[in-house]
Amino acid sequence: MAYVVPTEFVTKMVDAGESKLLMSTRDTLIRAYMAGAILSLAAAFAVTVTVNTGNPLVGAMLFPVGFILLYLMGFDLLTGVFTLVPLAVLDKRPGATWAGCFRNWTLVFFGNFAGALTVAVLMAIIFTFGFSEAPNAVGQKIGHIGEGRTVGYSAHGAAGMLTLFVRGVLCNWMVSTGVVAAMMSTSVSGKAIGMWMPIMVFFYMGFEHSIVNMFLFPSGLMLGGNFTIMDYLIWNEIPTVVGNLVGGLTFVGLTLYATHYKTAPKRVVG
Repeated sequence: MAYVVPTEFVTKMVDAGESKLLMSTRDTLIRAYMAGAILSLAAAFAVTVTVNTGNPLVGAMLFPVGFILLYLMGFDLLTGVFTLVPLAVLDKRPGATWAGCFRNWTLVFFGNFAGALTVAVLMAIIFTFGFSEAPNAVGQKIGHIGEGRTVGYSAHGAAGMLTLFVRGVLCNWMVSTGVVAAMMSTSVSGKAIGMWMPIMVFFYMGFEHSIVNMFLFPSGLMLGGNFTIMDYLIWNEIPTVVGNLVGGLTFVGLTLYATHYKTAPKRVVG
């Protein structure tokens, strides 16, 4: 497993941001759609494992399979482009602008949402036998997740909103670390190991991932969760997106870019 030194993999980060920013609308939407769908299947898998084993750690250990697959296939999550695309703008790459950055984020958001919603409908059909009976144990669990992580936050008011935001920040700190860790290796096994650890941490700790939530909460609404679409948007998705942006860009993208790519002048020793 060949290791890539920090200066080289941070250059890869900037190059990746430029590539994503300049990608066509069609390609961006397709890649984002597939990323949202695959990650949602992994989330359904992890919840199923957790329910069947009664051990959340087992589900968290297996959830990264979906993230690894979508990354290796070159698909795009909003959490990743939050971290990588701005670096191309900061580096003044040709054609890289903030308008292009926001365009990319918007396209990836809607592509991810469409993919996650597709899987949410398909899994709801499975959990309810084509909506002909009450949700099974996994379906009920997903419905309760939606309640606890919307009205559960709203019950605490501003403190709940702060907690939600911080969980979003910590989530993309871990997820983006996984994205970067994959660039540290040139082998599939090395990339997989690098991604596995931080993704497992975020899932087990219950941090808030905007794309995973695009699956869990629409699923919860279809499976009898006692919350509304507005509860989902105001008390989860929107603050989570903002937290994911802050966490990935601040604690991963900018820190690595500033210290390994645009380094400060060397200290003068007197």
